[in-house]
Amino acid sequence: MSLGAQPHRGQLRVFLGAAPGVGKTYAVLAEAHRRMERGTDVVVGFVEHHDRSRTEALLHGLEQVPRHTLTHRDAQLTEMDTDAVLARRPAVAVVDELAHTNVPGSRNAKRWQDIEELLAAGIDVVSTVNIQHLESLGDVVESITGVRQRETVPDEVVRRADQIELVDMSPQALRRRMAHGNVYAPDKVDAALSNYFRPGNLTALRELALLWTADRVDEYLQQYRSEHRIRSTWQARERIVVGLTGGPEGRTLIRRAARMAAKGSGSEILAVYISRADGLTSASPKELAVQRSLVEDLGGTYHHVIGDDIPPALLEFARGVNATQIVLGSSRRKTWQYVFGPGVGATVARDSGPDLDVHIVTHEEVARGRGLPVARAARLGRARVVAGWLTAFGAPALLALLMLAFEPDVGFANDVLLFLVLTVTAGMVGGLLPALVSAAVCSALLNYFFTDPVHTWTISSGRNIVSLAVFFGVAAAVASVVDLAARRTQQAARLRAESEILSVLAGSVLRGEAQQEHGGPGPSLDALLERVRETFAMDCVALLERADERAPWTCAGSVGAVAGGEPPAGPEDGDTDMPVGDHMMLVLSGRVLPAEDRRVLAAFAAQAVGVLDRQRLLGEAEQARELAEGNRIRTALLAAVSHDLRTPLAAIKASVSSLRSDDVQWSDEDEAELLGAIEEGADKLDNLVGNLLDMSRLHTGTVRPLIKDISLEEVVPKALGGVPEGFVRLAVAEALPLVAVDPGLLERTVANLVENAVKYSPDGKKVLIKASALADRVEVRVTDRGPGVPDSDKDRIFEPFQRYGDAPGGAGVGLGLAVARGFAEAMGGSLEAEDTPGGGMTMVLTLRAAHGRAPARPRTPAHAAPGHPAQRPGAPLQPPRSGTAPHHPRSGARQQPQRSGF
Repeated sequence: MSLGAQPHRGQLRVFLGAAPGVGKTYAVLAEAHRRMERGTDVVVGFVEHHDRSRTEALLHGLEQVPRHTLTHRDAQLTEMDTDAVLARRPAVAVVDELAHTNVPGSRNAKRWQDIEELLAAGIDVVSTVNIQHLESLGDVVESITGVRQRETVPDEVVRRADQIELVDMSPQALRRRMAHGNVYAPDKVDAALSNYFRPGNLTALRELALLWTADRVDEYLQQYRSEHRIRSTWQARERIVVGLTGGPEGRTLIRRAARMAAKGSGSEILAVYISRADGLTSASPKELAVQRSLVEDLGGTYHHVIGDDIPPALLEFARGVNATQIVLGSSRRKTWQYVFGPGVGATVARDSGPDLDVHIVTHEEVARGRGLPVARAARLGRARVVAGWLTAFGAPALLALLMLAFEPDVGFANDVLLFLVLTVTAGMVGGLLPALVSAAVCSALLNYFFTDPVHTWTISSGRNIVSLAVFFGVAAAVASVVDLAARRTQQAARLRAESEILSVLAGSVLRGEAQQEHGGPGPSLDALLERVRETFAMDCVALLERADERAPWTCAGSVGAVAGGEPPAGPEDGDTDMPVGDHMMLVLSGRVLPAEDRRVLAAFAAQAVGVLDRQRLLGEAEQARELAEGNRIRTALLAAVSHDLRTPLAAIKASVSSLRSDDVQWSDEDEAELLGAIEEGADKLDNLVGNLLDMSRLHTGTVRPLIKDISLEEVVPKALGGVPEGFVRLAVAEALPLVAVDPGLLERTVANLVENAVKYSPDGKKVLIKASALADRVEVRVTDRGPGVPDSDKDRIFEPFQRYGDAPGGAGVGLGLAVARGFAEAMGGSLEAEDTPGGGMTMVLTLRAAHGRAPARPRTPAHAAPGHPAQRPGAPLQPPRSGTAPHHPRSGARQQPQRSGF
């Protein structure tokens, strides 16, 4: 290197983790060993192994630069010694945790800034970062996990990396790794699995990492193709471009492309409409709007491109998006129209090259003609038209009188220019026809009064003839241009207003459909009609319908779809009507709409009918679901009454009959055993009848929770009143917030969960009850070590009258968990089932924290960001006995049945 030359910049390689614990640091150290074995000078600038034995073992054999020690708040902390690494000047430096915040007093505030110095010095760096530490994803990660990341790194720092490698692992595998103690210490595993490392959280973080990495891969690919000027298509995945003309065949093309895309995984549809730069087109905006909605419903995207020459513009777009196929429709032109050229489809197929497949799809509109552009006359208004004609006739005569009266000697050329100004003015005010008339009048006046010989229609000079001809031609041309510009300006303003109206309409509908998908009310028909009334300034808007042609018109909907005043009795009573189908009509009262407004009105009418149909279908589906559920419950109830209720009754009757028998002298022990059997059967009956009544209340909607702020310590012991001693261990976090619940419903919910857990726990394995706070909610976790339930059956165990596997005969009717989930949801909470690490099942009851007392935010480790709430282990709970509590085995060996849903 010559004196004074700047060193080349080092390369950055980032291992991006989908979640903490997936093995980023392990992968970095393995990469360091591979490079060292190839002879590369590698040092470890900073790596934190967090007491993980396998990671620590990989540090052996690697040179580690001594760390820099700093004192902060009377504590000795270590950071990477950037100066020492620069002085050592290795070829590659391993620096862990890109988003780490340095101790105050360090050389830089953030570790990524230290890495920038190493790169600037020509040192290659291998580093790590988790997806949740990217700056742009902070709010998203907090909404998913409930934990705000304090340490972040700008996205651009990671995007500038020369290589990005995703380190990924399935949520189930990561949770098993944690349960085996390979990530955190054993005393922190349960808290981590219960909070940050839930399966849902890990799945969402994994999706974020995959999407972010895929976006970066696309950037790499586009950058590489641009740098190497690659114009051909690389078929990394199928991208199908559909060329739209605005004609009716577009829907056929879109559906055909969707079928082609469905044959390959990951295929993408891009519909493109190419319009001319001058805005002159024969496309139907209404048809384009329908086709745009169709392609978006099928999972594709819609694009509008400006281009004067359609085939090159279409090919340029297809190659720009790296498309692999183009779908076009057969030409609608007549046979004689091919004399003007081969057509768009043939030209695109000829110029596409070997990298693009062009599909020509036949349709019903083939060779039927494309039609002429629709004339869109400008509505200038009566005042402007009158002013234009007055300008065309009066202004030239007035100018001629003034010029004759004062006789100014300005020359014939200037006379022509003065009259030309009047012609242009007439075109701007009144449009094309007044301008042409003005040009003719001005030419006649110039000829008669200002062209030799004057006061005659004879022109003696050939130059004057040319001047007058040029004047008329220029005047007509300028008037045409001015008129066209005025018309296009007005059309553009109108189309812009229409597009804004349709955009607002589509947005409100999409928001309503999204609300329906998430359980919301969906789009409102009344709100839509009110928007129609406001848009067109009407007094009343009503959607009318009738059963057949002879039936009278009535307002659609159960409560009448009308906005504004008194609805019209029929279409004849309104000022404007828009038919929708055979038996529906949108009727407006207030004024007669012009023809050009009916296109937007048609869109509103179609959407109103769609909203009405959707609401009716939802109502019918809900009724059908309720009927089916009622039939299923009645059938199951009959089965339960015929078996599960008769079993304890038979036991009670047998015991009572034995006690009343005079033939046998029962000892005190025998009598006590028979009385115990009677009590046990009565308890079973009481429990079964209670669950049946609770389920009946839930399905009839008569559960009305009385929400109040209460502490869990007031409810949980009451719920455990019937549990035998030594079967339950309680461990709750300190300083738990109050919960907003119905105490009675919560007590019954916890009792059912504990009963179910105790029933399936092996001998000697206590049921663990934990409670902890996370964000704005409180969780109660009931954990057993029983046989567990496969993921595919976790939801089924919460259904009424469902018993998973071979439940024993006395196991109940399968209502306990269904009642528990119903009560939890009635209180605004939720109940889910999760696997217990090491085997078993954990029921997670999520409750709302009371607003009056905010929950404490979980403390988050810097390297992983999960919350680890403090735990308070408790001794085995010894609650008081209750004669009405659910029955449990009292002593002796207990069978281990498979899990059942009660």
